[in-house]
Amino acid sequence: MPQIVIRQQPTELISDFFARVSYSQVVVLADENTARHCYPLVQQNIPAHRLITVKAGEEQKNLETCQHIWEQLTTLKLDRHSLVLIIGGGVLGDMGGFCAATYKRGIDFVLVPTTLLAQADASVGGKLGIDFMGFKNHIGTFCEPQATLISPAFLKTLPERELRSGFAEVIKHCLIADQPMWDVLRKKELHHQDWETLLAHSVDFKRGVVATDPKEKGLRKILNFGHTIGHAVESYFLETGNRIFHGEAIAVGMITEAWIAMTKNLLKKPELNQITAYLKQVYPAIPVPPNRNELVALALQDKKNKGNKILMALPEGIGKARWDIEVTREEINGSLDFYQSIYT
Repeated sequence: MPQIVIRQQPTELISDFFARVSYSQVVVLADENTARHCYPLVQQNIPAHRLITVKAGEEQKNLETCQHIWEQLTTLKLDRHSLVLIIGGGVLGDMGGFCAATYKRGIDFVLVPTTLLAQADASVGGKLGIDFMGFKNHIGTFCEPQATLISPAFLKTLPERELRSGFAEVIKHCLIADQPMWDVLRKKELHHQDWETLLAHSVDFKRGVVATDPKEKGLRKILNFGHTIGHAVESYFLETGNRIFHGEAIAVGMITEAWIAMTKNLLKKPELNQITAYLKQVYPAIPVPPNRNELVALALQDKKNKGNKILMALPEGIGKARWDIEVTREEINGSLDFYQSIYT
C-alpha cells in the first residue's frame, strides 16, 4: 500500500516527501483553480519542476485533456524516472494518475488532494480513469500512487458547494461501516464537523477495504453504495451540459438506494427515515429527469453489473452493507418516486 500522510501543514507534507526521494524530473499537474489557490501554498517546497495546467471540471475528464497532458509530458522529455505531482480534486487525481500510469507504460505519481471528496475517498484505492461516451470513469485502470499527501488546510480554499459534495462520501463510509461514527456525524451540521477526525476515519476505513480487495472482486464493492443511481444521475446531467457535483448525485443515490434496501428488508423504516432526514438537511433537491428510461439505461452501463442484471451495494442496517444485490428497473423507478416525495 502507498504511503498516506495526513498533516495540517501542507508545506511540511511536501518537504518531508521530497527529503526522502529523488527524481530525474518533477512535473506538477494542476487545474486552473488549484493552480491559483493551492499550488502557491506549496510551490517553494517542491524541487525544481515544471507546471502543467488544465481546465477544471468533470467535463474536462476526457481523452482530449489526456492527450494534452501526454503531449506536455512528451515535450518536456520526461523519462521513466520522473514524477508527476498532482495537486487537485478527484477529477484531476483520476485523470492525472491515469495519464501518469499510461505514459511510457507508467511513471510515478503523487496525489496532493485538495477537495474533501478527494481527501476522503477518491485519492485512496488506486482507481484511475476518465469519462467516455457520457459514462462516468468508463476508461481506466488500477494503479497506486507513490504517496498521497493530505492536508485539511486545503479545505479552506473550497466553496461551500464543493465541501458539501465531498461530505457525501464521508457520510457513505459511516453508513456502510460505522454506526457510532454516523451517530456522531449526523448530530452536527456541515460546518461544525471535525474534518481531521473524519478524514482519518475515512482513509483508514477505505485503506483497509482496498487492502483486502484491491481489484473490487468482493468486499470493495460496498464502497459503491449510492453510486449505481448516483452515477446514472451524474452522467445524465453531464450529457445535458447542466452538470451537478459528484456528491450531490451520490446523495440522490444514497436516498434512493436506501429506499430499495428497505423494500428488500435490509433496512428498517426508522433507519431509512434517519438517513433521508439528514441527507435532506444537507443537500438540496436535484430534479429527477422526466424520462426514467434514460436513467435506467445509464444504470445498465454501471461497471458492477453482470450481463443485463443491475447489481447494487446496499446497506444492511446502518453500519453494514451487502453487495451484488440484484435490482429491477421497477425498483429504481419506485426509488426515484420516493426521492421526489421527500422533497415535496
